[in-house]
Amino acid sequence: MTQQVYITRAVPDLVSSMLQQALPGLRIEANRHDRNLTAAELLQHATGANGLICTLADPIDRSLLQALAPKLKVVATYAVGVNNIDLVAARELGICVTNTPGVLTDATAEIAVGLILACARRMVEGDRLTRHDGFTGWAPLFHRGHGVFGKTLGIVGAGRIGKRVAQAMLHGFGCRVLYTSRAPHPDWDNELAATHLELEDLLAQSDFVSLHCPLTPQTRHLLDARRIALMKPSAILVNTARGPVIDEAALVKALTQGVIAAAGLDVYEDEPRLAPGLTALPNVVLLPHIGSATLETRNEMGRMCAQAVIDVLQGRRPRHALT
Repeated sequence: MTQQVYITRAVPDLVSSMLQQALPGLRIEANRHDRNLTAAELLQHATGANGLICTLADPIDRSLLQALAPKLKVVATYAVGVNNIDLVAARELGICVTNTPGVLTDATAEIAVGLILACARRMVEGDRLTRHDGFTGWAPLFHRGHGVFGKTLGIVGAGRIGKRVAQAMLHGFGCRVLYTSRAPHPDWDNELAATHLELEDLLAQSDFVSLHCPLTPQTRHLLDARRIALMKPSAILVNTARGPVIDEAALVKALTQGVIAAAGLDVYEDEPRLAPGLTALPNVVLLPHIGSATLETRNEMGRMCAQAVIDVLQGRRPRHALT
């Protein structure tokens, strides 16, 4: 019987090449419109598939998995986060779920550091101003921002990406590093001279707060109005983790009222929609979820997804299996 794989978005060509080479006769179908599918569309197109390559925008819930079982054997998500996938249901139905950990670390850390710099030195504001004839010459009080060297960086979530950001800011800018996590990490303490703090203390002491925690029921709206208010008026908040970690409406209010100086966002609470008022604010840098958007990283993510599908359909357990 011919095996089938459905891919929910356009992906690098190497994905299809790998699948076809390893699984001769495999039928590959992909979302020709390259847009997010509704739940009904996803069910329609994925029915009959033995493998599914999806993104974090696809709702892989219990009802979908039940409808696709028992033919569906593997869901390979083109992401690290899996909060859009019902792992419990997948496990019960015998469907293997995989992700792409590790490969996104450097690329996402680059964006986090870039957002810190862009916000601190008001780069995007300066670009807009210059393009619209607002630059009339150098002046002592013109377009001042905040320095970065020697400041205090607070990392929320002591995973690979958070550590990479801490390393870059410590060694590149001489920043003092604070971090919060469920428990202290000796490697952070020893390698980065970092200090483990409770979240509230970290927020109060940090000049830059960078979020790197997963989205769970406990971290949803982790940064709400009360916690944002604990930050310094000169502080900058950066999020390259998951949008709902921040209460976006509360952030808009805080930025409008000067509770904090600025924010840099690559993810949003209700992607791709933004909270009302966010785009009108001059003190926020908004990126279109490009944390992992380098040629090298996206190719490697595709390779990992393809290999996971190949492994399962050839009877092997893939390296990054979660169920």
